[in-house]
Amino acid sequence: MSQIQAGDGIRSWRSKLINPVLDKEFRLRMRTPRSMWALFFYLFVIGAMAFGFIYVTTELSNGNSNTFDPNQSRLMFYFISIVQLGLVAFMAPGLTAGVISGEREKQTLNLLLTTQQSSATIVLSKLFSSLSFMLLLVVSTMPVYSVVFLYGGISPKQMLLVFLFFIFVMVVIGSLGVLFSTLFKRTMVSVIVTYGVTLFMFVGTGFLYLLMNRIMDAIYRNSTNSYNPADYGWIGHIVASNPIAAIVSIFDTGITNAVFNTSGANARSLELWQEFLIIYSVVTVIAVLLAIRYIRPRYKRIRGGKV
Repeated sequence: MSQIQAGDGIRSWRSKLINPVLDKEFRLRMRTPRSMWALFFYLFVIGAMAFGFIYVTTELSNGNSNTFDPNQSRLMFYFISIVQLGLVAFMAPGLTAGVISGEREKQTLNLLLTTQQSSATIVLSKLFSSLSFMLLLVVSTMPVYSVVFLYGGISPKQMLLVFLFFIFVMVVIGSLGVLFSTLFKRTMVSVIVTYGVTLFMFVGTGFLYLLMNRIMDAIYRNSTNSYNPADYGWIGHIVASNPIAAIVSIFDTGITNAVFNTSGANARSLELWQEFLIIYSVVTVIAVLLAIRYIRPRYKRIRGGKV
């Protein structure tokens, strides 16, 4: 009797935590051969990069001694983390940018909207199910990171912050992908726009920072003979929205003051990655709210009160 009650309790909690939309997405995404091969190639790329780094470092540093310098373990951690961040940025748009527009193209979105599931439930379930597979890919790379711990030089706190940063970036890109998938009817268009925004996050913000830094430096040099670079340190807020700069600031806290041209008593207490979290938390919330608002068709009213 107690076992039956326990089973009923588990099913009750399962029905509350996993709605029909989420359950369907889990089954379709996790039970296909494509998911297995995606996991295999993802781990293969990360593993190949890690051992390729060890091989190159060994050859350049120690000739043919076939030994790995433990001092390079920190650099290896940085290298693997940035490679994984790039893979996350490459895969997240493809997993999320077609979740709503794909339903519209298959003509199943209207049927989904007529169910008892709310717009928020549909959007969040689509987002969570898409990112759950990405989360599986990221977590599965932890054995590769164990090579770094074998040689030391990295604290568990840094490791935890980096993995939490990966998850946050996934949520940010995923929410933008779901938003564009809701706004655009064609999956191809939403995918292109999502990749374009992601490219601007990773490359465009860095280029814009360098450009503005050069322009402001030229302006201040021509206006006065003695100038303080901190006067135009505000442009550091541009690079604060760059994921690569944010993750590097987790490794090296000195990059924040270098970007904002501050030092000593004027040193910033807010790190780049912390400002990155603040900026994109707002962006993520806005993107999800807009996706929830626009997932259902909006009809315009005409004269006479008719739709």
